[in-house]
Amino acid sequence: MQTNITPPYSSLVAVGDSFTEGMSDLLPDGTYRGWADLLAGRMAAHTPGFRYANLAVRGKLIGQIVEEQVPVAATMGADVITLVGGLNDTLRPKCDMVRVRDLLTEAVERLAPSCKQLVLMRSPGRQGPVLERFRPRMEELFACVDGLAARHGALVVDLYGAPSLGDPRMWDADRLHLTAEGHRRVAEAVWQSLGHDPQDTGWREPIPATVPPAWVARRVADARFARRYLLPWIARRLTGRSSGDGLPPKRPDLLPYEGPLR
Repeated sequence: MQTNITPPYSSLVAVGDSFTEGMSDLLPDGTYRGWADLLAGRMAAHTPGFRYANLAVRGKLIGQIVEEQVPVAATMGADVITLVGGLNDTLRPKCDMVRVRDLLTEAVERLAPSCKQLVLMRSPGRQGPVLERFRPRMEELFACVDGLAARHGALVVDLYGAPSLGDPRMWDADRLHLTAEGHRRVAEAVWQSLGHDPQDTGWREPIPATVPPAWVARRVADARFARRYLLPWIARRLTGRSSGDGLPPKRPDLLPYEGPLR
């Protein structure tokens, strides 16, 4: 059977927040890998001299992404740019969705002409009460993403519509970030969207059912989650701080990617 011709993409720049930084795909040395690193590894394995930069920083709002990352990415001359942003804004108690849409539009208008292929995403959402509370905002954001993609020739990777990525088992204990397996599936989704032959045709399919944890175990997990993650998150919101304050971009320069293909 004849396979697809791999698009001649020789470089990738990733723009965004903790999702693109790779939390919570933790490596033994304490750093994060994530879907963008995995994607870069695959692309590098097929393209000698492949270059990769990841400008993402955890906790960034869309305004910060537009101000700090977009101008840098636009000057790098990359073949592919991925942009995922705005979801942190939708999770804030007060969110100006008009401003979020305007800033996302500004980002796309700046990035689309600067690369061969801009990739946008409908971000995944963990099934549960938090998703239900913020679903209208998220879907408003995704409608904006779809419209911008249609106007500017960008690809949209629909992670929100993938049953597997809504499964709580794909999410870390903080309930905000994907596990290593979740990031692997995202990398597969983007890989396929860029025209490469699938390595996993079932990445979006529902995960086989397992026996759910007992009621007591769920309550213990809820208490641990509140103590370790929810209360600190609330404290940062009240004090105007972010988990990414003072952190540099993950991989600020567009350099040859020589990391292992994990």
